[in-house]
Parts: sequence; C-alpha cells; structure tokens
Amino acid sequence: MAAYDLIDHRFDVVVVGAGGSGLRAALGCAQAGLKTACITKVFPTRSHTVAAQGGISASLGNMGEDDWRWHMYDTVKGSDWLGDQDAIEYLVRNAPAAVYELEHWGVPFSRTPEGRIYQRAFGGMTRNYGEAPIQRTCAAADRTGHAMLHTMYGQSLNHDVEFFIEYFALDLMMDEGVCRGVTAWKLDDGTLHRFSAQATVIATGGYGRVYFSCTGAHTQTGDGAGMVLRAGLPLQDMEFVQFHPTGIYGAGCLITEGARGEGGYLTNSAGERFMERYAPSVKDLAPRDMVSRAMTMEIREGRGVGPKKDHIFLHLDHLDPKLLHERLPGISETAKIFSGVDVTKEPIPVLPTVHYNMGGIPTTYHGEAVTLADGNPDRLIPGLMAVGEAACVSVHGSNRLGSNSLCDLVVFGRAVGLRCGETLKAGANQPEPKPAWSDAHLERFDRLRHANGGTSTAALRLEMQLAMQEDAAVFRTGETLKSGTERLARVCEKRPDLKVSDRGLIWNTDLVETLELENLISQATVTVNGALNRTESRGAHAREDFPERDDQHWMKHTLAWFDDATGRVRIDYRPVHMQPMSNDIASIPPKARVY
Repeated sequence: MAAYDLIDHRFDVVVVGAGGSGLRAALGCAQAGLKTACITKVFPTRSHTVAAQGGISASLGNMGEDDWRWHMYDTVKGSDWLGDQDAIEYLVRNAPAAVYELEHWGVPFSRTPEGRIYQRAFGGMTRNYGEAPIQRTCAAADRTGHAMLHTMYGQSLNHDVEFFIEYFALDLMMDEGVCRGVTAWKLDDGTLHRFSAQATVIATGGYGRVYFSCTGAHTQTGDGAGMVLRAGLPLQDMEFVQFHPTGIYGAGCLITEGARGEGGYLTNSAGERFMERYAPSVKDLAPRDMVSRAMTMEIREGRGVGPKKDHIFLHLDHLDPKLLHERLPGISETAKIFSGVDVTKEPIPVLPTVHYNMGGIPTTYHGEAVTLADGNPDRLIPGLMAVGEAACVSVHGSNRLGSNSLCDLVVFGRAVGLRCGETLKAGANQPEPKPAWSDAHLERFDRLRHANGGTSTAALRLEMQLAMQEDAAVFRTGETLKSGTERLARVCEKRPDLKVSDRGLIWNTDLVETLELENLISQATVTVNGALNRTESRGAHAREDFPERDDQHWMKHTLAWFDDATGRVRIDYRPVHMQPMSNDIASIPPKARVY
C-alpha cells in the first residue's frame, strides 16, 4: 500500500452532506455554540435538495382550517401504518414553527392576496381525517428546495459553520462501537483528512442511482449509508423505494406533484381520467404509491399512450397560462427542454420513476442512530447521528407523502442541533486519533485507486442498475426478486475485477465513481434482499404474489446488515413505535384513529 499522510481536524460536530438536512443540522449545532464542520462532495447549493419542487408540508391553515392531528392522520395512513407514531407526532407538531423559521430567515415563499404563505394541495394531504383534499403544502413557486437551500447556506455561513467543500467522505472512524468521526479525500489537491468529532451526523441523502431511471442527480449515491454498512451497522426498511408517478418519459426528470396540486390530471389512451376509478375521493391527488401502480396497470392493460403505448399523459394544458407562469414556471421550462412540450397546448408524457428511499439509517426522533444489540432494538450508537433521506426516523414508513420530505429535513435537522446542544459540551476533550481508526479506510482507498481488473466501473454500475430496474420495480414477485438477488450477488462477485484507469489523486473522477459504486452496490443488495424477504404488500412495496398487507407477521421494521467481504445480507427486525409522543393524540375521534 502507498503511504498516505493524513491531515487531522477536530470539531465538536461534523456533518457529512450539505443538502437541506445537513445545512439545518449544521446551522442548529453552530447556533448551540458548538464548533461545527460540514463536509460535502459538491458545492452546498448544488446538493440535491435544490431540485425539490413542490413544497413543504405544515398545518398553517392559511388556505382554510387545518390541524396537526389531520396531518398526523395522513402521514400515518400514508406510511401504511409502518411509520413510528412518536416520530410522526414530533414531525407534524414542529412543522409550522420550522416553516415560519425558514420564512424569517428569508425563504421567498409564494403569497396569498392577503400576504400569507401560499399553500397548495398535495397527494394524501386531507382535512378532517381523510374527508377531502386540503391545501397544506407551503410553496415557493415550483422551486421550493432551491429557495430553502440557498437561504440555509447563507444562514450557516452567518453562524460560522466551517465548510469543507469538494471533500469525499470515505468511512466512519469507529472505536469499540463509538463513532469518532470520518476520513475524507480532498478532491482538488488529493490530500487525505481525518475529522474527529464528538458527534458525526450523516446527511448524505438517498441512493436512487442504484436504478437505471431515477429523478435524482448522478451524485445521489447514498455515501453515508454505504459507510454505515461497512462499519458493521444496519440499515432499516430498505425494501421500500418510492416511484414518483410523473417522471418525464425517456428522461426521468421530475414533474412535481404540485402540478396535480394546481389542477393537473392524468389520462390514458382513451382520454379517460383513470384515477377516478382507482381513488374516487382524491383522484389524481392519491398517495404516490397508488398513482404509480394505477399508471402501471393502465399501461399493462394496453391503455398507455404513444406509439408503444408505454406511458401516460399529464395534462396542464387546460390551466390558465398565467397560473402556470406564476406557480409552475420551472415545470413549464423542464417539460419544454426534456420532452419538447409546450404545457399550455399539449400534455406531458410521463412514467413512474424512482424518486425517494424510505429506508436508511435507523434513528430516534432526536436524530441519534440506533441498532439492535443484546435484545435492545433501540440501542444508541454513541457519536453517530443521521438526518434526512439518509436516515429512517421512521416518519415515512413504507410510503412518503409528497412535501413531507422537506418537512422531514428541517424538523429533524433542527432536532439534531437541539440534541447536540443538550448533550455535548463545546471544546470537550476527545481521544487522540489512532491509526486503527483509519488504516482500513486507507487500504480500501489505495486498493480501489490501483484496481487493475477487466471490468470498468461504468459497466458494473450499468449491470447493477438494470438488475434493480428490471427485478425490483413498481410491481414485484418472488421470482423477479430472487432473480434480483442472484444478479446483485454476481455484481458483488465482480467487484475485485474492477478497473480504475486514473491513478492520480487530484480530481480523479474515475476513482470517485468507483467509490460511489461501492456504496451503491451494498445498498442495492440489502434493498433487493429485504424485498424478497418481506412477503406482503405495503406502501411502495407491492408483491403480486402476496397482494395483501399482513399486519400479523409484518408490522415491523426490517434491519439489514451487509458483509462487505462476502456480499451476504443478514436480516433482523425492530418493532414499529405505535405509541405517539404525547397523549394529545387521544383527542382524535375514535372512528378516525388510524390503527
């Protein structure tokens, strides 16, 4: 192995990732007086939260009466009862304050004529416990994530968060079960770094790029969760992968659910608004898993549109062009660029596309990472926290409602800052870094840097992505999932045969993509194994051979460990938290209680 010099840094808190959750967590820790670092492989405002379009949910009641209990009902029901109800209550009760905080920091929300924050309808969001759709999603036109990310980055700089930009996090430094920080590679000069901290917060986002067609950026490779698996720790509920109903056909680019919230609707080849058959009360604003399955069934039964009858139309052409210009300007531009469609005159061709990962690093609603150990399903992992799409709190359960993700980011990012402020002491003594904390990281880095096999990273990545796209899609069977596990096992076996052509240390994108592929392969493997193991249909996990939800056997969270040496997966379980955080939920009428 080549000799590598390590540059050491010491902070109270190190946040890995500078998307919405990472920036909010870093900001909160800095506000608590803690010396805080934020490591990110891309410039913060290029993090994937910038692409979030539709809005952030909160029961402000600006467009009519609303109540946090209604929001909780919708979220528990949307999760198909797999969400932890204490965490969900924490989310919905703190959402309004989190939105007003963003407003006061400068997020330019769209406004009602009275000057209040504008809220639009979104799938699964209802009033009075499912009675009818409600306008609960706070929006900054259709660029809400962009507005949030730029605002929080500015606030983080104002509070002296120290950013380490274009650093690639390699692995967690573990010391007898305690997380001591991370190692990282600085891309612009090739140096290697150790970041020691009292708390390490993983905020690296999802891993949608395990699939061939995905609404996520190419940087969405789940690096934090990959590090957690290599550290011998589990991920939770990875079998639940959300397909967004409206990715642009052929391109995968997202058309926000806000388009349907503003009055858009789907049609098949007969011009029928088919969602009226599948969800008579909420129609096109049904939860995403329902709409994705309905679209897939229409296509399967020969009612798709286009020459191949393999997609569906989304209509906005009936809406006032002034409304489209005001509330959906980005969507109008995206549709023109990626499908050649003028949304004022013709429909957009769309198809369900991988969009969000409900699974991730299991945590408490304070953001503290947990594992199953010695019979305790909630054993804290000292020094390790997670937030955002990288985490599994679990508020989304088996299916996330649209606009609950941006809510998740800021509410639990704030919770991490509050928890660190309560439990950490600024400048507290930390043990000196030991070679054993990072030697294995350097060995893996060097081995991949000098990999000289016969398989390119791009070829192996494509093999993995096609296996996931074909065998772990909207509808699944035991046969396809078994095929998926076998195909992923072959992908794992080919890892030693990888070839990296660039041996350099500065801006080596060949090596970056290989490190990302390692993170993707482990998560793809636990995803497809978890899906094969769960013999029921729940939320986004639809088994055609087990079409019913089975609460008797499967009302539990899946925990999955990945053996990096063998590629094997071990599965165990954690109970779902059915008890809310407080007794206030008792005021929900018995007939409307969700379980």
